[in-house]
Amino acid sequence: MVEKQATIGEHLVELRSRILKCIIFLFITFIGCYFFADKIYDFLVTPYAEAVKNDNIDRRLIFTALHETFLTYLKLAFFSAFFISCPIILIQIWKFIAPGLYKNEKLALLPFMVATPVLFLLGGMLVYYLIMPLAIEFFLSFEKIATPESLPIQLEAKVNEYLSLITRLIIAFGISFQLPVLLTLLAKVGFVDAEYLRKRRKYIIIIIFSMAAVLTPPDPITQIGLALPLLLLYELSIFTVKIVEKK
Repeated sequence: MVEKQATIGEHLVELRSRILKCIIFLFITFIGCYFFADKIYDFLVTPYAEAVKNDNIDRRLIFTALHETFLTYLKLAFFSAFFISCPIILIQIWKFIAPGLYKNEKLALLPFMVATPVLFLLGGMLVYYLIMPLAIEFFLSFEKIATPESLPIQLEAKVNEYLSLITRLIIAFGISFQLPVLLTLLAKVGFVDAEYLRKRRKYIIIIIFSMAAVLTPPDPITQIGLALPLLLLYELSIFTVKIVEKK
């Protein structure tokens, strides 16, 4: 009994050590990212800048509170630091759980540890290079020039609101792109199979479009932009689940 308690204590000490390493790395990365927050923000603003560069309008981003840009840079630094730290966090998780796994379990779990950040990155890239430019052009289409009878309607985007929009989309797409990982893991433990997923395809389509409506702004570009890749990933999940069943 004493030996068992000591073993649990050793696991807790190791867990605390690995959590502490993650926190320290995250904090150091956060400090570094803050010094480059303006450069990171410029990178995130590029889709907007590219969409409006030929407008012949003096575009700008504004802030309406004294502390708004400072807080925006803090949020951006934390978001960037967490994104950079994700591989380190996953490595620490793997090092903690790997000693308790058999060799075949390690081989089965390792692909999921690799696929998770890769799929998140693919979701973020889809937002940055495709969804955001299309969404920006859609929203800018509601601008209106001045006429003798009316005032102009022109976008003056706020610094914090633009950051909130693009980070929300990156997180939503990144998490949603984990669908194949989740369904394949469920198949490995026997909760679902390929036939089950095929029979419930019509319900999943409704769930996916409903989820896209909740996770994205109320415009058809981002909603369809999230729903269509998820449908493709669902079909990919059926294929990967079928492969898992054969093993």
